[in-house]
Parts: sequence; C-alpha cells; structure tokens
Amino acid sequence: MVPAVQLGRLSGLHVSRLALGTMNIGTPGRGHQGDWTLDRDTAKALIAKAFDLGIFYFDCADVYGLGASETALGELLREATTRDRYVLTTKVGFPLGRNPNQGGLSRKHILESIDASLSRLGVDYVDQLIIHRHPQGVPGYAGTPIEESLEALHDVVKAGKALHLGASSMFAWQFAELQLTAKANGWTPFVSMQNHYNLVYREEEREMIPYCAASGVAVTPWSPLARGILAGAYQGGFSGGASARSKGQDRARTEGLYRGEHVFDVAARVIEVADRIGKRPAQVALAWLLSKPAVTAPVVGASRPEQLAELAEAVTIKLSEDDIAYLEALYRPVDNLLSLGSS
Repeated sequence: MVPAVQLGRLSGLHVSRLALGTMNIGTPGRGHQGDWTLDRDTAKALIAKAFDLGIFYFDCADVYGLGASETALGELLREATTRDRYVLTTKVGFPLGRNPNQGGLSRKHILESIDASLSRLGVDYVDQLIIHRHPQGVPGYAGTPIEESLEALHDVVKAGKALHLGASSMFAWQFAELQLTAKANGWTPFVSMQNHYNLVYREEEREMIPYCAASGVAVTPWSPLARGILAGAYQGGFSGGASARSKGQDRARTEGLYRGEHVFDVAARVIEVADRIGKRPAQVALAWLLSKPAVTAPVVGASRPEQLAELAEAVTIKLSEDDIAYLEALYRPVDNLLSLGSS
C-alpha cells in the first residue's frame, strides 16, 4: 500500500505518497491530450485501482481537456467514494478561451475559474488550488500585479472554496517573492510547489528545491518519468515512440522539454539498473525521485490499472547509494526551460 504523508510543514493536510495525474481523463478528442485520453471504463478502473493501492491524492487542472477532465474526474470520484476519503487538486492560469479575461491570474479570472471548476467537479471545495504558472509567467498575461493575484487567491481560501494553495513551475526568486508578499499582507501562503523534476531534468536542484526544503514547502514534481522517456516509451530516441502518447501530437512537446544530449544515455542506465535489480525502468526512475528528502508526492500518470500498480511498488524500492550515483553520473546542465519560456 502507498503510505500517506503530510503535505509539507506548512499544512496539516495528508496526501498519498504518490498523486495520480488526471490529464488523460476526460473526453477523447477534446483538448491538447485528446488523442491519448482514456475511455470512461478504463478511467473508472484506474480510479478504483488507485484507491485499492492507497492512492487518494488526485491532481487535475481546468485546462485539461478544456474542462472535460474536471467533469469526468468529479463524476468518477463521486461514484467511487465519499468526499472525505480523497484529496483533490485543480489548477488555474492557462487560458480556456480566446477572450482576454479567460486566462491568467487576474482577480476576475481566478474568481470565475474556481467557481467553474467546482461546478464541473461537482464539489463544494478543492483541497488545493494550484496556480499553473507565476502570475507573470502565463503567456499573454504578464501584466497582472502579483498583489492582485495573491489577494484573490486568499479570498478563495477564506470563502472555503479551496483549503490550501499551491504553485507550479517558476523561478525560485519569483516563488520567494510571492511567499514574502503574502506574508507581509497576511494573505494565504503556498504550501506546495509542483515543479519539473526527474532524472533527465534536474535544474530545479540548484535553487527551487533547496528553497522549498528550507521553508517547509512540499515538492510534488510533474513529469517524474520525463513523459515516458524514463519508462522506455521511446526506444533510444524520439523517433522510437512506443505508446499512443509518444507517437501522437504530444511528442513535439516532449522534444521541446528534453533537449540535453544526456537524455537517452541516462534512460539507458535506468533500464540497466532495472534489469539488474529485477524491476521496471519506471519503478527505478520513480524510486530515485522518492529518495530525495524534499520530494513529498510525485504526480504520476498511468493509462492502465496494472501500470499504476507497478508505479505504486516504487515506494517500497530503496536504491543503493551506488545505484543512485550511477544513475546521476551522466547528467549535464541544460538551459532552465523557464528562461526559454517553454516549461
């Protein structure tokens, strides 16, 4: 069983050691992930398996499937269990339409977005509302004052529509500025950082992760398997896609995220270690991430119940110091993706 852990030192909320990402739950063909969205029966089986494994932390976003993911996830969770048995996160920030007020982190969009998300999810509150990027890091919405965003988010919490706040993918100095501004004004701070961190993208180890560790913020990385690269979805290169996601339109996004020459050499070492200890590559890559003290609950994705069961086993795997060093040895610094505007 996947154990429960506290979501950092800034909240009393407990979550499962793994969060289930739900980008692939929704309406097939709708949104940027539409060509690898699960059908309803498969999604229902996946949710049921999550609960069987002890995974009760579900991560969603309003932009997934342009709202369809929230709608489908809400229905499946209501069918599966009662509200007090799971932790639910959604996100706000990325645009859902072409109107200039349909995205970003303005007061108008935050307040309208949380009401729309709660309606689609069919719940009275979310346990955590995450800003999908920094208030000035959403393309096309760079002019929003951080004070406007922070006060609106604080009002969402005080209205009982979200219990906690989280953030995602920004520079460490930006996150520190948000936290200090919230503290100076008596507004709700962020209790978690959902950033980009895995064996082939470790730039977050320089500043963001040490800051979170020192300040008590939970780290809940997205793309722990590098969009399938560390699970063997690509056989030696981007042209070797072996899954629906790696063969579809999402491949271009993956190529944009993973630019270093070390990427597939590191992936080969993951396979090598996995073969030697009798585990799957995805399990080894996830076990490496879970070995990092600052990491609270990586956000994993799965397309089949048995795949999720394999990932859950990673919480029991203890890699040796030698294996960790071997896996890390080939890493080479790359451009911080935030500086390129593509994270």
